[in-house]
Amino acid sequence: MPVEGLAWSTVLARMGVALLAGCAIGWDRRRAGKPAGMRTHMLVSLGSCVLVLVPLGMGGGVEALSRTIQGIATGIGFLGAGEILHYFGRDEHKASIKGLTSAAAIWFTAALGIAAGAGLWKIVLLAVTAALLVLTMIKTVERWLVPRAGESKDKASKSGGDVEEED
Repeated sequence: MPVEGLAWSTVLARMGVALLAGCAIGWDRRRAGKPAGMRTHMLVSLGSCVLVLVPLGMGGGVEALSRTIQGIATGIGFLGAGEILHYFGRDEHKASIKGLTSAAAIWFTAALGIAAGAGLWKIVLLAVTAALLVLTMIKTVERWLVPRAGESKDKASKSGGDVEEED
């Protein structure tokens, strides 16, 4: 029995892809010790997928789908903003920002859910692979190429990427 314009198997497959994509990104963030982990990323991806499936299932056109995607992109910004922490340490003149990469991961996970909901599983697969490479490998390369103030290239390369990044 179809869900209006979509077969149940299609709905289940798309939701499954969204859950797996969110799980992959969330697993990496949890492994890195970040507060938003697997459940958060899975729910963001699944929620975005469901919001895309609604207009598709109701026979909505490109305009309805476009408005839905715009709404997701706007709304997810608020969740991402909650992940970013701006604070002053002991020195009130030296501000620090944490959570930018985590906020970007949440935004990205919403995009994965949108793509999964639209049935673009090849894009989801390629995007998850690229994101995991960025989240796992680029940090080490970045530290080697651009060491932080007060940190030598030699120290950054010897650490093997274990120095805590403020993201």
